[in-house]
Amino acid sequence: MKLNAKELREVEEKDIEVSLKALKRHPIYFILENIYDTYNVGGIFRLADAIGVSKMYLCGQMEIPPNSKIKKASIGTYKIVPWEYRNSAAEAIEEVRSIVLLFNGSIAENQKNNNETMEQSNNHKIQVIAVEQSSSSVPYIELDYQLPLALVFGNETFGVLPETLKLVDHVAEIPMWGINKSLNVIVSAAIVSYWAMSKMEKVL
Repeated sequence: MKLNAKELREVEEKDIEVSLKALKRHPIYFILENIYDTYNVGGIFRLADAIGVSKMYLCGQMEIPPNSKIKKASIGTYKIVPWEYRNSAAEAIEEVRSIVLLFNGSIAENQKNNNETMEQSNNHKIQVIAVEQSSSSVPYIELDYQLPLALVFGNETFGVLPETLKLVDHVAEIPMWGINKSLNVIVSAAIVSYWAMSKMEKVL
């Protein structure tokens, strides 16, 4: 099922409920922290749909659907991408780690006759990466991206909070060669997301 912008804006969730259940989603999560601009939130919904993420978490001080500007900017993809609000990114990170542990346990049980796959499932915990500039960051192209994966994106002005950075496994930074210090959060999210997808394409 493919819908254009007009169809996405007009479609009712109940009319595509069956199709959404059959939609292939990747074990990738987006965690948005204190993103103020509703246009950016809507744009990241569109990106999340394109990537096929399992869920998006909207955290902290930010608007959520059905905000009219998010609805408009997302061209209706807020109806397609599963999302939930959490008070903080820390809550979302804790939740995705627990979800993946349960998910891995289920895989191991279902594939108990395959010792190699079972071992991989039990040891493969979620990788949480913040996209940010910090003293502990590395260029985004140097990281070894693995599934399941959670990507954290922060505020347009002050980025991902320091206390949140302490909870992630890695911090990915996009090099900036001009005067401007940073990119728009949608652009940053798209660059890192598609790079990660290209590195994991064989296992998706």
